[in-house]
Amino acid sequence: MTAVLIVVLPGCTDMSDGQRLKPLEESRFYADRLSSRPLPEGTVARGHLRDDELLYEGKISGRFADVFPMNVTKSLLQRGQAQYNTFCSPCHGRLGDGMGMIVMRGFPQPNSFHSDSVRMRPVGYYVDVTTNGFGRMYSYASSVPIEDRWAIAAYIRALQVSQRMPLGELPSEDQQRVTGK
Repeated sequence: MTAVLIVVLPGCTDMSDGQRLKPLEESRFYADRLSSRPLPEGTVARGHLRDDELLYEGKISGRFADVFPMNVTKSLLQRGQAQYNTFCSPCHGRLGDGMGMIVMRGFPQPNSFHSDSVRMRPVGYYVDVTTNGFGRMYSYASSVPIEDRWAIAAYIRALQVSQRMPLGELPSEDQQRVTGK
């Protein structure tokens, strides 16, 4: 038994004392001299497969979509309002007019959601801008989950409709609330 241990134990120490490479350190082992190996093509981190183009990119066949990947419900609009007020209103204002608090403090004014050029954009455009940023606006992909980005887009649509709805098209009880009569 002692003879076996004398033969086996030196091998264990060789493994524990072997060369260790740090990421991005040069290596003589591989032909490209890199210690870190490239990921195989098509590798996707667990939990990060984004195979639904409509949901994750706001597009259908590469074009911005004007449909939602989920039902637009009152609770979705309420969630969108809460997220919009948190993340969007500092710049875009509570009404979507581009007169948020930071604009009042001297920062550049973003476009109003009620201008014709912005209002006519497909809803997928708003999801894309929230995801990837645009101009001075940075990406909110790491701060706002994708479902909430869609909720924000739905709320932006509701804001746009609210500013252009003819009084006569409102239900009578809402007309009375607006006019006070």
